[in-house]
Amino acid sequence: MTDREVVAPRRSSRDPEQLRLRLIEWFRDLLPAGADPHVPAVATPAATGMSSETLLFELVWNDDGHRRSRHLVARVAPDPADVPVFPSYDLEAQYRVMELVAARSRVPVPTPRWLEPDPTVLGAPFFVMDRIEGRVPPDVMPYPMEGWLLDATPAEQRALQDASVEVLADLHGIDLRGLDLSFLEPDAPGDTALRRHVAHWRAYYDWMRAGRSFPLLERAFAWLEDHWPAEEGATVISWGDARIGNIVYDGFTPVAVLDWEMAGLGPPGIDLGWMVFLHTFFQDIARTFDLPGMPGFMRAEDVAATYERRSGRAVGDLRFYEVYAALRHGIVMARIRDRQVAFGEEQPVEDPDDAIMHRAVLEAMLA
Repeated sequence: MTDREVVAPRRSSRDPEQLRLRLIEWFRDLLPAGADPHVPAVATPAATGMSSETLLFELVWNDDGHRRSRHLVARVAPDPADVPVFPSYDLEAQYRVMELVAARSRVPVPTPRWLEPDPTVLGAPFFVMDRIEGRVPPDVMPYPMEGWLLDATPAEQRALQDASVEVLADLHGIDLRGLDLSFLEPDAPGDTALRRHVAHWRAYYDWMRAGRSFPLLERAFAWLEDHWPAEEGATVISWGDARIGNIVYDGFTPVAVLDWEMAGLGPPGIDLGWMVFLHTFFQDIARTFDLPGMPGFMRAEDVAATYERRSGRAVGDLRFYEVYAALRHGIVMARIRDRQVAFGEEQPVEDPDDAIMHRAVLEAMLA
């Protein structure tokens, strides 16, 4: 490993060849007689994603006397033996929210094609959607360290930033009246959407820690209570994992919004704070390698101004939601560290807080 190399954690123990053969059998049952489906290969993206498995493949089949092909993506719940990041994976909810967003907004989502709830096909429920060609800012190596976005001009970087924030404004602008959104409601207590959202993540933290205590995360939960916003704002559909690493771009324009497994209901600040903080996280990695990164990118005041201009909705101070994002990401990163230990990629830490990759950043935010 070089002094500027970031290694991607292992994602799965499943055999791609077995997945390929099972997909062929599944399409044989799904498509009309005589389709003779074939899947030449199955691949997984290396630059992003650490929760649900993403399978990239081409489907070739007979249709009305012609041999057709289509590039597709399958999202598969992880194998329980692979130390999943989350305690449960509702693939049907992901599928339904993508359908809803596609039908009710300008947000570009890949067309969802098939939902398979039967876990015996691939070992877990999954759904299949169209694959959208384009480029994605990578997690590995992090985009503030190298790559096409870092090499772009300041104007191009700002164009991508504004277009990405506008995606959030358009998503949050969906009229929820008359919609059955019960599938996006967490099974958690609370008299507001934000209270239920935080309670849901507290339950996730209690599951993740498995009897351990993470003092820094406990402090962050206490900080949220001490700084709870007087006005939570409107309840909207929250993307959940709102970051540029989950967007496919044509040039600097979003053409596909991906990864809806953290979707739910809550105030707009949840997504805005996550988008701002996730850049802070990657920018901090660049600084640890003594690289300048992209310090002027995704600043909270710029994100808020773009959002307010697009949505007509005031945002206010995002500090609460940035801390909440750092807390949530800390829980996820601690769980990912458990996965790395299970796969033999890392050793257990003596201080639980050392499992939080952005420990110093969160400590500074709380201070």
